[in-house]
Amino acid sequence: MTHDADILIAGGGLNGPALALALAQSGFTVTVVDARPAPARAEAGFDGRAYALAIASKRLLGMLGIWDKVAAKSQPILQIKTSDQAGNGPAPFFLTFDHAEIEEGPMGFMLEDRHLYAAFLAAMQAEPRITLLSGESVVAQEGAASGVTVTLGSGRSLAARLLIGCDGRGSGTAERAGIKRSGWGYGQTALVTAIAHEKPHHGIAHQYFMPSGPLAILPLPGNLCSIVWSESEAAAAAIQALPDAEYLAALRPRFGDFLGEISLAGTRFTYPLSLSLANSFIAPRVALVGDAAHGVHPIAGQGLNLGLRDVAALAEVLTLAARRGEDIGATDVLERYQRWRRFDATALALGMDTVNRLFSNDNPLLRLGRDLGMGLVNAMPNLRRGFIRQAAGLTGDLPKLLQGKPI
Repeated sequence: MTHDADILIAGGGLNGPALALALAQSGFTVTVVDARPAPARAEAGFDGRAYALAIASKRLLGMLGIWDKVAAKSQPILQIKTSDQAGNGPAPFFLTFDHAEIEEGPMGFMLEDRHLYAAFLAAMQAEPRITLLSGESVVAQEGAASGVTVTLGSGRSLAARLLIGCDGRGSGTAERAGIKRSGWGYGQTALVTAIAHEKPHHGIAHQYFMPSGPLAILPLPGNLCSIVWSESEAAAAAIQALPDAEYLAALRPRFGDFLGEISLAGTRFTYPLSLSLANSFIAPRVALVGDAAHGVHPIAGQGLNLGLRDVAALAEVLTLAARRGEDIGATDVLERYQRWRRFDATALALGMDTVNRLFSNDNPLLRLGRDLGMGLVNAMPNLRRGFIRQAAGLTGDLPKLLQGKPI
């Protein structure tokens, strides 16, 4: 089989470009097939969509040459305040994580989607080993002993040694490979927008747990915050249908007045919430990364960070295999990636599922137990520090890129 590239990546969101850049740095030729037109997303104005990047994810972006392009547009997260009460700041029992408790600096960084994608696009366009096909989609794939062939919506065929699905929860790559999924809906919808506020946020992120679902208030540069507000599906649909003034009126009692007067500053989005886990992260000549492998609840803002852990692990596995002269699409090579990532990703997904179920209710006994639990953790510095390091992506068997080291 004649290969058009060493590796084909289906999906050009964020994990796809990150993986393409990591692989290109290791000498692979990569073709990225992105159904969306790239320039439109890169040139988008402010809409409030943003990500909480863990320290380990920042290190990976640094190794890819991306972080220096976006650092000035990011907002360091200096504290995280969590409570079981919305609207009035911390409740009697609360949990505060402070960046001063670890040596690595801020616990994470908030960064807008538009800035991160634009930096990825520019880097891909400057890398001769990467071919970006925008406005194209994979509609068929077929594996063989020596590689995989895909057919695009335009009718064009491409061949490579390996196909990687970075195409989200409804991954066509996984479906065509016969990979089944397990999961369930939460009966919740996330309302996402940006809020302008009167008082400075001082780099503090807030997480309020309410019976209907969590509300995250995440600091952006300036007097702006991104919110991820989970409600029941029916309530979210009703709130999303409201005019801006009434939407804001519904938010105010939940948001509180600790940041002074608030106003809408971004586009309003909704996202249905569910857990979706691929039963396998690999198939013959196929690997899955990011939401294609594991779609999780946004309760801890770990979705993109989990995907970037996949990126770092898969890039390292493939690079080391190629250096040994192995076939990068061979099942035994791909099994190394699955062993490295599947347990960790599944455990974290199920952990967030448990937290959501524990907190998204108004059972008085559960409320008392979780409040006492938060108070206990808050009073134990070593335990609290462990949670901070875990959230920052600094624990476990980290791939080299997440350590800030070359493969």
